[in-house]
Amino acid sequence: MGKLIINQEKVGNIQDLISICPFGALEEKDHKLQINAACKMCNLCVKKGPKGAVVFVEDSVESIDKDQWKGIAVYADHIDGVIHPVTYELLGKARELADKVNQPVYAVMMGHHIGSQCEELLHYEADKVFVYDQEELDRFRMEPYAKVFEHFVQMIKPAVILVGATPVGRQLAPRVAAKLRTGLTADCTILDINENTDLVQIRPAFGGNIMAQILTPNHRPQMATVRYKVMNAPERKEAARGEIVQCHTAAEVLSSRVTVLDIIPKEKEQYIEASEVLIVAGRGIKKEEDLAMLEELADLLGGQVACTRPVMEAGWLDSKRQVGLSGRTVRPKLIITCGVSGSVQFAAGMNNSEQIIAINKDENAPIFKTAHYCLVGDLYEIIPDLIGRMKESRSAGISSLAAAAAR
Repeated sequence: MGKLIINQEKVGNIQDLISICPFGALEEKDHKLQINAACKMCNLCVKKGPKGAVVFVEDSVESIDKDQWKGIAVYADHIDGVIHPVTYELLGKARELADKVNQPVYAVMMGHHIGSQCEELLHYEADKVFVYDQEELDRFRMEPYAKVFEHFVQMIKPAVILVGATPVGRQLAPRVAAKLRTGLTADCTILDINENTDLVQIRPAFGGNIMAQILTPNHRPQMATVRYKVMNAPERKEAARGEIVQCHTAAEVLSSRVTVLDIIPKEKEQYIEASEVLIVAGRGIKKEEDLAMLEELADLLGGQVACTRPVMEAGWLDSKRQVGLSGRTVRPKLIITCGVSGSVQFAAGMNNSEQIIAINKDENAPIFKTAHYCLVGDLYEIIPDLIGRMKESRSAGISSLAAAAAR
């Protein structure tokens, strides 16, 4: 970043310079030119104003010795020792990144009585698993977990840290990034790494209108969170490789102002992330009652009905059924989108599905760039016809089966 410096003696006619700024960021006060908070740093006043009147000055940037920071680290997210599957996906991505720059893969796990569970990470090609197994870490509390994370970073100095965008990860990652005074990119959909170990972090931005490519060249470690089912999980290796490194932090360092009184388990829900078939309702659905048509199709296919953001905001379906970066990331075997335009944010939440079938009247709909099979037409004609054909096929199958049994 940088700042704008005004040389008052070179400004000349203040009103002429004020008229250059399209954002109203230049103003006159006490017969002097000033810059207010509306400034977008577009530098038009520098380029079009009197020479030297306004000057852009780059902030000095402290360089960092990148050779002191090595390795791709993954935070092992778990509940009572049960490791969240996003951890394995991140280990797969970490191995891919580490191989490109010839560096090791680390995992850090913290909790209590997690000795046997942390060994499972060695089956996913972690070179070293750093384990903090202490009574004070029995339940997740922000302060002690952040202090342990900071201890791990200061001890190992990893170049990159990947954290799952789970309820715990979303709280922990920003806290740790702030303590380490480094950058954090949330909800990355693509990760890559340059030869100089700069992490290339890509995610939708400005409401999904662009894909932003973010670098953190002057700080280490580089931190990113990734949602479950965005990355591919590697195959579990039969043989464990790597080593377990037992770590310890002084008990007084792990003090917290929060006391966990009790944990009440939630009732088990059927999340759309676990469904192998999804029927997605988009803006093309005219009224709430028409969702029954999609429910019928979902029942025939043994799946669930999901939705896009407009349908959720209309109150027709719960937010837990929304697909996209502002909802849930899914990877079913089959997904059928009905009247979905296919914004970048929506596509990023489902584009890794095995089979994508899109139904839309607009042949230029963005969803057709993502889909494997594209049906251009009215969903109110296509869906009922599809339901009818499936019922006929199923009835024919049952009839033939009954005839065979009678023989």
